[in-house]
Parts: sequence; C-alpha cells; structure tokens
Amino acid sequence: MKRVSIHFFALITLAFSACQNDQPINPGTGANNVLVNSDFSTGTDGWTGDYTDYSVQQEGIMDFSFKHEPLPAPLNTAEKALKISGSNRSDDMFMFVKRKVTGLKANTDYRLKFDLEMASQYADNSVGIGGSPAKAVFLKVGASATEPVKVKKNDYYELSIDKGNQSSGGKDMIVIGHVGAGDDVTQYKLIQRTNQETPFTAKTNDKGELWVIVGTDSGFEGITTLYYNKIKVTAL
Repeated sequence: MKRVSIHFFALITLAFSACQNDQPINPGTGANNVLVNSDFSTGTDGWTGDYTDYSVQQEGIMDFSFKHEPLPAPLNTAEKALKISGSNRSDDMFMFVKRKVTGLKANTDYRLKFDLEMASQYADNSVGIGGSPAKAVFLKVGASATEPVKVKKNDYYELSIDKGNQSSGGKDMIVIGHVGAGDDVTQYKLIQRTNQETPFTAKTNDKGELWVIVGTDSGFEGITTLYYNKIKVTAL
C-alpha cells in the first residue's frame, strides 16, 4: 500500500509539472520572459523579410533582397545573419523582418524590450541624396496581434499595420534610433540598439499570438544593405 501511494504521488507530481510547462508565457515570471532569441547561426529562425512604401510603377527598380548569409568582411564571416537590402527609388522605402510568437496569454498586454545587434557600414557624419545614409534611415521595432503584410492601396504598397512614417512612430511600431555606425566609418561594423528605456506594449490575439517586427524607414535615396545579426525580444 505504501509503494502504491508513493507511485501515485509521483505520477501526480509529473502531471502537475507537465501542465505548468504548457502554460502561456506570463510577464514577470523570470526566465520565461524571453520570447525570441535569434542569432541566425543555422537559419532564419522563422523570420521573413519584405518591403513597402513604393508605387506599383517602381516595383521593378527597388532591387529588394532578403537572404540568410555570412556577415560581411571585416566582420567574422563564419557567423551568419539576415541580410536585407534595397534601393530607395521612392524616397520612402520601408524594409522589415517579422516573426510570429505563440504560446502567450490570450488578449493580454505585453511590454516588450527589443535588443538588436546588426552590421552597418554607414557613418553618422555621412551625406547623401534625400538625407544621410545613416541618420535618414530610421530603425523601428514593434508588434501586432495581426500579421504585418504588404497591401496595395491606389497603386501604392503600404504596410497593413501602423508603423508611422520615417522619423515618426505609429500605433504598432516605435523609433529606437538610426543605422549609423559612428563617425568616419567606411566598412561594416556591429552596432547595438535597444528600446530598454521605452518598452513597447502590444496586445495578443485570442489565440495568444503576436507578430514581432523590426524594420528601417528610409529617407536616403540610395541603396541600403544591413545585416541583422541578433534579435532578442523580452516580455517585461
């Protein structure tokens, strides 16, 4: 009888532990706060890329590309990253990467902190047509309960969520800086950006899902090529 009781207690303990592991991530519960931690060493880790803010007539000349490639020299080319590139023919191009996060509490507000590491070759003190290749390329982060997708309105491609425009944020994204890598930079350098001082709040859908998004809103009328090396999203 004693052995049966011990065995039964063990089964109950295991069942309770399993139920706990299936619970949605809840803000303020320690290690479970990390929602995304991507270093792209073996793949895209569920991230996809796209671009918006251009006319139908400009579609063939934007030269957009999104690839999983090694970091450029002189950085460590043994490390891989998300390479995103485009030619800003519209003077308003928005390039972005996105990923769905699941397993959260349904219809719940989450305060999100983004920590980014990326490779940029653009000097803070550079100049260019339409603005600086560094300071006129605004870095934005955000999240939405619905997937951010490209939509066509009156022969113009826009984003389905509210990202704001260039130096201004919107309901679904905020500006956290620019892509400048320092004065007099002439080659790729790793830079870090975070919104630690201004966490972004987003509400999940009824399935407990969020789409997190990182992008650049550009006023620089030229080619911008960046490498996202690490993206970490934490619920505070």
